[in-house]
Amino acid sequence: MKSRQPWVVGVSGASGTPYAAAVLRGLLAAGESVDLVVSRASRLTLLDETGISFRDAHWREDLAAWLARGADGKPDTFDVSDALDDVRYWAAGDLAAGPSSGSYPAKGMLVVPASTAAVAGVALGLSKDLLQRTASVTLKERRPLVVAVRETPLNGQTLKHMVALDEAGAVVLPASPAFYAGATHIQDLVDFVAGRVLDAAGVPHRLYRRWEGELGGATPRSD
Repeated sequence: MKSRQPWVVGVSGASGTPYAAAVLRGLLAAGESVDLVVSRASRLTLLDETGISFRDAHWREDLAAWLARGADGKPDTFDVSDALDDVRYWAAGDLAAGPSSGSYPAKGMLVVPASTAAVAGVALGLSKDLLQRTASVTLKERRPLVVAVRETPLNGQTLKHMVALDEAGAVVLPASPAFYAGATHIQDLVDFVAGRVLDAAGVPHRLYRRWEGELGGATPRSD
């Protein structure tokens, strides 16, 4: 029997919960196992951006509602009925959770969106909660760590923290949508960023139209 080896997805308190939902949908659609860590601050952002109150005791139904909601508030076509069977949720305050140890068999970690506070905490090795602790473990074990920073403008201290993460081996990926893929809806821009996160992790997906060296890619898609 094949052992479970999940991607850990950490959701911090920055604005951009639709990015996290798109990454989660992409991982599950690719057949990947997922361990989810939702920070305390991100629950406030999630409530503000989606109206969903994320609860530890009811995480499965709250996650299903989150993934079923597109960035524009309309229902997403992703079928969550069976996809959540291979999602494991860990409370942010549980520092004894599986991903807190280097012996836990994770593939790597995706922090999306990443607040400047999360960036600083990981860069400085603070490990104040499970999200930061897992990111630190990911770095020390030389596993892939993708940090999707969602803030603007950036001050000098945050830039230094981002450089420190890059030097430690992380991929620092600003949540910056591109327009050459022919986006016509908000979800298209969200999916572009999510797709770039998955690209950095080496996870296959079909979230956006790739550049193929020919002009005209920004024309509206017919598919």
